[in-house]
Amino acid sequence: MQLTLERADAFARMPLAYLRQEYPNHIMHVLHGAADVLSPRAMHPVFYGCYDWHSAVHGFWLLLRCVQRFPALPARSDIEDIFDEHFTRELMERETDYFRVGGRGPFERPYGFGWILALDQELAQSALPRAAAWRSAMTPLTMEIRSRLLDYLSKLSYPIRVGTHYNTAFALALSLDYARHVQDSELETVIVDSALRYFSKDTDYPAHYEPGGDEYISGALTEALLMSKALPTADFPAWFDRYLPRVAEVSQIMQPAHVSDPTDPKIAHLDGLNLSRAWCMKTVLRHLPATHAARPAMESSVQRHIGASIDQVVGSHYSGGHWLASFAMLALED
Repeated sequence: MQLTLERADAFARMPLAYLRQEYPNHIMHVLHGAADVLSPRAMHPVFYGCYDWHSAVHGFWLLLRCVQRFPALPARSDIEDIFDEHFTRELMERETDYFRVGGRGPFERPYGFGWILALDQELAQSALPRAAAWRSAMTPLTMEIRSRLLDYLSKLSYPIRVGTHYNTAFALALSLDYARHVQDSELETVIVDSALRYFSKDTDYPAHYEPGGDEYISGALTEALLMSKALPTADFPAWFDRYLPRVAEVSQIMQPAHVSDPTDPKIAHLDGLNLSRAWCMKTVLRHLPATHAARPAMESSVQRHIGASIDQVVGSHYSGGHWLASFAMLALED
């Protein structure tokens, strides 16, 4: 299954609508007093749509990604308009102010951190004429998140392996790509050192326990994704074989998850799991030898996972529609 101009445009139309949709909204917000009872847009003048903050962030990421892949994207002018509307210095300064209030250190950590850095990377490589101005407006927030990620890794003694927002490997994989793209050697070194400290000694990961009922990423495969980026190229295959021996025989990983109710916000996560698994496996395969024993099973599994959930993306219920297109983009990209 391929990423086409028509499919990318359909993906882009979803955040174009939802990034301006304030409600329904899932707020994660620490109240210090009555004055902190605010609407989503009052708290987050840029990232108030798409049901929650992190989905708004990667909704903007998706828009840039679509137009970068397809410069003739029909939605291009609408994408430029929504960035002009939201990515102003005034609004970004107010967005950053939210993080400067005491007691909000854990807000969107680490999932939202990874997506902010991925968004900045996409702005940095965008060919859109005003992308540099949008990126400049977002710089205070990007630097705030960078600082928070470094602080977090300095005190995170143990990795978090769950298949939801708190997963350590997912955020580090996005953040490592960012650090390398912008040539931030300090951040790159800290991320690589952290990844090796957390995961390099892992063996025989219990992947047969996956998936959990509301997971949208695979703890097993997301860790492998990160380590394919963090380890030297020559060292990854041996690590992978120790980490997931006989992976081709683990049906719980090789077979797509069943989504019983795509209108349930938590159960709909499993469509994201299928798409993110495909992304992880495609990335891992690029780092395995052509003769690796697991390659045929993984290659066919990629297609099964995409096929199981790709039709649930465009036109899906808002419980999945506010975020699934970003994961579909990752799954379909080469």
